[in-house]
Amino acid sequence: MGYSEISFDKDTVFLVTGGAGFIGSNLCEALLKLGARVRCLDNFSTGKRENLKDFAADPGFTLIEGDIRDPETCMKAAEGADYILHQAAWGSVPRSIEMPVLYEEINIHGTLNMFEAARAAGVKKIVYASSSSVYGDSETLPKKEGQEGKVLSPYALTKKTDEEYAGLYHSLYGLPAVGLRYFNVFGRRQDPEGAYAAVIPKWIRLLLSGETPQIHGDGLQSRDFTYIENVIEANIRAALSDEAAEGEAFNIAAGGRTTLLEVYEVLCKNLGIRKEPVFGPPRKGDIRHSNADIGKAGTMLGYRPDYDFARGIELAIDWYRANL
Repeated sequence: MGYSEISFDKDTVFLVTGGAGFIGSNLCEALLKLGARVRCLDNFSTGKRENLKDFAADPGFTLIEGDIRDPETCMKAAEGADYILHQAAWGSVPRSIEMPVLYEEINIHGTLNMFEAARAAGVKKIVYASSSSVYGDSETLPKKEGQEGKVLSPYALTKKTDEEYAGLYHSLYGLPAVGLRYFNVFGRRQDPEGAYAAVIPKWIRLLLSGETPQIHGDGLQSRDFTYIENVIEANIRAALSDEAAEGEAFNIAAGGRTTLLEVYEVLCKNLGIRKEPVFGPPRKGDIRHSNADIGKAGTMLGYRPDYDFARGIELAIDWYRANL
C-alpha cells in the first residue's frame, strides 16, 4: 500500500523533532518529496548533519538547531506548524540504565515541552515516537496494545510515561496526539558506530570490516525487525488519521519474528562472509521475545506495511555497502 499516493500542498508545514536522526531524517526526506514544507528541530546530540545533506538545500526545508528541553525553543519551532512528528529522544536500553536522569530530562520533560508547544500552536496532530519496550516483562505473543507488563529499563519507563501524558493531554485539553510503538526499526542512515549502536547496522559494519560480531545471550531471542519505510508510512497515516486515533498508541512493525541467530545468518549470506559469531552475556533490561499484533494500526490508521524483514534487510545491506 505504501504512502506514495499521498501528497501535500506547498503550504502544509511539518515539524520533525530529532529530524537529523535516523528515523527523523528519513521522515524529512519523504515529506519533502510529497510536497510538504519541513522544519527540522535537532540539537545534534545524536543526530548528524550528514543525514540532512541530500535535502538540506531544498527550499521547503528549514533547520532549527535547538533542544527540546528548552520550552521556548519548542514553542517557536511549533508556531504555525500543521503537524508535528516528534522523534527527538535518546534511545538504547543499556545506555538508559547508565544514565536514567538524562533520559528523564530528554525523553519525558522534552516530550512534555513538545506537547505544550503543540497545544499552544493548535496543530492538527502531534505524532510521537513510543517503543515496544513498554511491553516490559509481558510474555504474551504477539504483543497487543492493552496487554503491557512491568517495564524493565529507564528507557521503557520514559516511553510509557510519554504515552500516559499523551492520553492525559488528550482527555484534559483535547490534544490530538497519536503514539507509535516502534518495533526494532532498521534501514538507511541508522548509525553503525558506538557502544550503543543497534544490532543490524553494527553487525554489518563489523562484518564488512573483517571483524566478528558478538551476540548477547544465546541468540535465540527474537525481534519484530521493521524496515524504515514502514515507519514513514505509519507516521504519515497517523498524522492524517481520524479523531478516533487521538490519545491512542499503536504497534508499528512488520508483524514477524526473527531471532538474532537468523539475522546473523542472513547478513553473512547476503554479504558473502562466513564467520562464526562470538557469544557474550545477556544484556540487562532486554526483553526475550518481541512480535507485534498490528491489527489496531491497520484498522484505525490504515497501516499496511509493504516491507517484510527479507525485503528490508536486502535494501539496508545495499545502502551500507554503498555508504560505509
